[in-house]
Amino acid sequence: MAQRMTTQLLLLLLWVAVVGEAQTRTARARTELLNVCMNAKHHKEKPGPEDKLHEQCRPWKKNACCSTNTSQEAHKDVSYLYRFNWNHCGEMAPACKRHFIQDTCLYECSPNLGPWIQQVDQSWRKERVLNVPLCKEDCEQWWEDCRTSYTCKSNWHKGWNWTSGFNKCPVGAACQPFHFYFPTPTVLCNEIWTYSYKVSNYSRGSGRCIQMWFDPAQGNPNEEVARFYAAAMSGAGPWAAWPLLLSLALTLLWLLS
Repeated sequence: MAQRMTTQLLLLLLWVAVVGEAQTRTARARTELLNVCMNAKHHKEKPGPEDKLHEQCRPWKKNACCSTNTSQEAHKDVSYLYRFNWNHCGEMAPACKRHFIQDTCLYECSPNLGPWIQQVDQSWRKERVLNVPLCKEDCEQWWEDCRTSYTCKSNWHKGWNWTSGFNKCPVGAACQPFHFYFPTPTVLCNEIWTYSYKVSNYSRGSGRCIQMWFDPAQGNPNEEVARFYAAAMSGAGPWAAWPLLLSLALTLLWLLS
């Protein structure tokens, strides 16, 4: 009986050790979640200074995943970046458009989205972001400023008519005020880019949500947010197994004595 228990404990010790080693390797790999760029269409391979970033993209000039040219194109109505036409249902209000420009700057320029980068099998990119916790005020203001603008779809990632070289509304899709397709701020921010964002319950300055807007003179608050979520994803690591290992080892010694 004692011999059987000893064998079982040895096997359990071996399993815990293997799991601990796997966690160690995972924790090391996850250090790459910090200060990284996506493997996508226009991103740089590594972040770095870009002194001449354009207008709304300038908050990232000290450390950016975008080039100066990308930042300039981000401000155009139909740019070479994605040939996306913001004015697909008439002229988009400037107050609304600035949020889409800022959204593009965050996506293209931020080196602090690593915890939410996911691999994808798409012709134009190998990685995307998923469920980035966007600060609730940024989402609410985005929705409020776009209420007077018009669109014809709730998911802007797919389903457009691209026959003209840029996006047009598909047949049968009627132009309606934004709130028709996006009745709440959460629906807008979560669904427009297929859950690239997931609206957070946290507020700006909390260190727990990504800010689309920030004052670079005060530093980039998203660096702290990325560090928090990267640490949370790595968990306790192999050290969480030590109490169990110690208990099993002591039991094994008692059986062998």
